[in-house]
Amino acid sequence: MRRALAGACQFDFLMTDQSQSEMLRHYEQVSESSRLSSGVFQIERARTEELVLRRLPPAPATVFDVGGGAGAYALWLAARGYVVHLIDPVPKHVEQARTASSRQAEFPLASAEIGDARRLSFSDNSADAVLLLGPLYHLLEREHRLQALRETHRVVRPGGFVWGAGISRFASLFDSLAAGFFSDPVFAPILARDLSEGQHRNPTDNPVYFTDAYFHRPGELAREFLAAGFHVVEVVAIEGPGWLARDFDRSWKEPAQRERLLECVRKVEREPSILGASAHIMCIGRK
Repeated sequence: MRRALAGACQFDFLMTDQSQSEMLRHYEQVSESSRLSSGVFQIERARTEELVLRRLPPAPATVFDVGGGAGAYALWLAARGYVVHLIDPVPKHVEQARTASSRQAEFPLASAEIGDARRLSFSDNSADAVLLLGPLYHLLEREHRLQALRETHRVVRPGGFVWGAGISRFASLFDSLAAGFFSDPVFAPILARDLSEGQHRNPTDNPVYFTDAYFHRPGELAREFLAAGFHVVEVVAIEGPGWLARDFDRSWKEPAQRERLLECVRKVEREPSILGASAHIMCIGRK
């Protein structure tokens, strides 16, 4: 959707043939490579980066960006001296990541390959840290999400951290109210199913209404980490209520206002009553 989900799947994975086809079709229509540099998506990126850096071991640690899309976070970490391997199921994204990597020749990606979060080609205990910033909302069935988490548990070393992002069960409600499409009769059944089942489907040709995805409740995301064998360090809101800021672009461009907004989000990032109001939720686990 326009503010929370339009192209939000920087990271998607092989599910059923139909859902994979829908996902690939979606990414042919949207520009994932530029999404995090515009509008409210900028707070998603800023907050994700700071949450990762809080616990990431020093460079040159090895990081797997599983579902890394066009490479926004992978390239950022590579430029900081990390050894980063990117995996994504969308050929367009992998090619974009490789092209962008060639432009930062001094700090390129270690690799960028097409792959599936549920079947990683890496060896056991071979990563110091793993990013799962999309697979967990593009795998529609719980067992598939657990497969991805178990694979992550296998490849990360003991003591290593994993960052997993989920889309809030209530994201489409807040997004539609803030962005003005709540009254669209076509969107009404999409929203109803989101709220009742967490299963997001878009039967229209409008990419603003996103593609197939699963929307988590905060506690549910943590329980999936636990079921895969991780210790849950914390569950935090990524954007918090910051993505709903009126005239976001103006506030974000003004450094003092931007920092004030980020500081307010930090203060409420663990507040249970606020978690579901964030577009994205992050669970941080440790093996």
